[in-house]
Amino acid sequence: MPRQCLEQINQNQTQGDIIEAGIALGGSAILLARLMPPTAEFHGYDVFGMIPPPSPRDDPKSHQRYQIIAQGASPGLGGHRYYGYEPNLYQKVLDHFQAFGLPPNSPRLHLHPGYFEDTLTFCPDQHIALAHIDCDWYDSVKTCLERIYPALSPGGYLILDDYYDYGGCRQATDEFLAKHSDLQIVLCQENLVLQKISPDDTPANQVVF
Repeated sequence: MPRQCLEQINQNQTQGDIIEAGIALGGSAILLARLMPPTAEFHGYDVFGMIPPPSPRDDPKSHQRYQIIAQGASPGLGGHRYYGYEPNLYQKVLDHFQAFGLPPNSPRLHLHPGYFEDTLTFCPDQHIALAHIDCDWYDSVKTCLERIYPALSPGGYLILDDYYDYGGCRQATDEFLAKHSDLQIVLCQENLVLQKISPDDTPANQVVF
């Protein structure tokens, strides 16, 4: 789905940077950075380590998932170590970017280690064309939506990776949608994809996948 959104951003010449909150090993971040418009910058945000625990606003499934992670019992993808157990995840992600010919922390590629409430800030003149939010829990998703939305360009996309996986993500998103009528749902299958619209948007710019 990020690929289709990027194609629409390029087609409609939507202005702004590309954001990912929750990078893990860097797979989707590398895809976004490789396909982003030539005028955009990529900004990736992550703790690059063990994720913080869920809060009382999260569902039992989220707490059960976190207990497995905290106990060191979570399997990784493809038989590899779970990314949160990597002793130097930040360096591993840097190496992954480099292996795909994308020197990180260059003028167009920026990685921001730390908690979202500390790192997810934008300049007043900065615009966002697409944000991939992949951070599981209620508090993290709420922080991302509140920080990213004001900078999101008309026609820009928000991709909620965990909307159908974790109740906290779904609740935070539904609460935010109830307050912002200029966000329309353009896909509600594996992920939830939202597009920011304005009253003068033409139907051609409002794409439902």
